[in-house]
Amino acid sequence: MNKRQSRIFAIVATGLAAVAFLGLTLYSHARFDDLTNAADITPEVTHGKDVWHKYNCINCHTLFGEGAYYAPDLTKIAQHRGEAYLKAYMRDPSQFYDEQRHRRLMPTQNLSEVEIANLVKFLDWVSKVDNQGWPPRPILVAGGSAIVAAQGTAAGAAEAGAVRPVRADSDPRAIGENLFGTAVPVCTACHSLQPGVQLAGPSMAGMAERAAQTIASADYTGSATDVEGYIRESIVSPSAHLVPGAMFSAEGTSFMPNTYPESLTEEQVDQLVAFLGSMK
Repeated sequence: MNKRQSRIFAIVATGLAAVAFLGLTLYSHARFDDLTNAADITPEVTHGKDVWHKYNCINCHTLFGEGAYYAPDLTKIAQHRGEAYLKAYMRDPSQFYDEQRHRRLMPTQNLSEVEIANLVKFLDWVSKVDNQGWPPRPILVAGGSAIVAAQGTAAGAAEAGAVRPVRADSDPRAIGENLFGTAVPVCTACHSLQPGVQLAGPSMAGMAERAAQTIASADYTGSATDVEGYIRESIVSPSAHLVPGAMFSAEGTSFMPNTYPESLTEEQVDQLVAFLGSMK
């Protein structure tokens, strides 16, 4: 290639690269409103963003991979924790951790109720932005068992399903175990299967024994009469009986998502009950 040919090649290559860059940039801008659900940016969401900046949340947390990487990524936190949980946590984080045992570092920000409500709305809007799977490896929400959950709903469920696949004719408990890691919201975001390992929700270890003790207790407020019934009730109507503890409920409402009756079929609930009922 002589000098003239090299010059032409450089000019053409630069031109093609510039055209590709401009084209991709224009395409991205054309899709921003759809990807970010711009129509859902209400004044409350905007105020919530201002609260996020006012209290320098980004000094510890990350959104879309941007932040200090000192505390958990909160991009999908609203999909993993319900509104009641987030509000109670923001009011007083110390209710959720033991200072000595967990070395809690989250400060109490003394947010007003309006600030809390709008910050939750902002995080809910953030969680619904189509971020194309970014960041690829966000910091975990809580504990090692939340690895799948931290990846988001679709990616996390797909990975969990691949780790321990089941067939339609598999044992219902095996299918239930698979659902435990693939249901949306994924159960492993809040519950561990290890004795004594408490995440946002109680450990499922010893679930059957605890369920029997609960329904036999005078403090039980639900309507279940056996272990399977109690587990089912906990899935489809989590506020029927509140597990004691400020980190599990507030103002008579369980932090457990109440969307499983819509997201799971009756058969899937049965399979999940069969699995959890096997946790002796």
